[in-house]
Amino acid sequence: MKAECPICPHRCALDEDQTGLCGARKNTGGEVICENYGKIAAMALDPIEKKPLRKFYPGTTILSVGSYGCNLRCPWCQNHSISMPDHIPEVYEVSPEALVSKALSLIDRNNIGLAYTYNEPLIGYEYVMDCSRLAHEKGLKNALVTNGYINEKPLTELLPFIDAMNIDLKSFNDDFYKRIGGSLNAVRNTISLASKNAHVEVTTLIIPNENDSFDEMETLAQWIASVNNEIPLHISRFFPRHKYSGKAPASVEIIYALADIARVYLRSVYTGNC
Repeated sequence: MKAECPICPHRCALDEDQTGLCGARKNTGGEVICENYGKIAAMALDPIEKKPLRKFYPGTTILSVGSYGCNLRCPWCQNHSISMPDHIPEVYEVSPEALVSKALSLIDRNNIGLAYTYNEPLIGYEYVMDCSRLAHEKGLKNALVTNGYINEKPLTELLPFIDAMNIDLKSFNDDFYKRIGGSLNAVRNTISLASKNAHVEVTTLIIPNENDSFDEMETLAQWIASVNNEIPLHISRFFPRHKYSGKAPASVEIIYALADIARVYLRSVYTGNC
């Protein structure tokens, strides 16, 4: 029996035992389940600024966890070994209770909670929901580092338990998004909804000759400002990765020039890896 996945706009219609495009959600018995539930591929206690979240409890740390899989196909992905693996990477199983207990044990190291990151966390929606609920019960904060490619209904149900999000706005061009299997409007909707319920920061990775025009940055910054000009924007510098290993890094001068354009509209603009 076919089943449709409700989590992201792909809405994969899956046959029995078929896995969706994300590599982590599967039709089992006529229901799409989270195959990567509790399967952790990466875990670290990171500075909050590394997420990057610059205006959310600065100077603290956050226990960061990631699984495997992603619902976009960015050829420059720095975490492709877990986000787009040829086979399931080495993982270890961690229940929500065990993860929250670990986070609590790190409070003496300035840990404020949990960050769901490294791969695309929202394809593991049920695990993020269960951990977030439990973390909130224990007084911990929850942060998402996400591409924002999620349907409105599951996002709305999750947001009451999410304190902060860093959302990738990869470009302000829908053709760019189509090339990586996404939709600009879907991500814009996520940013708009999330900003009404949580602390939101936005990241744009600048790739030479793809999303680095001054006009595009002006339009992008104007749109973010129309949502809330207090939303911080992180303009990050591309370095060769994955299928883009032969590309040149983004120019530092271009990054600074784009940041100056964005600062006309936004109160907080940061440049990364410069």
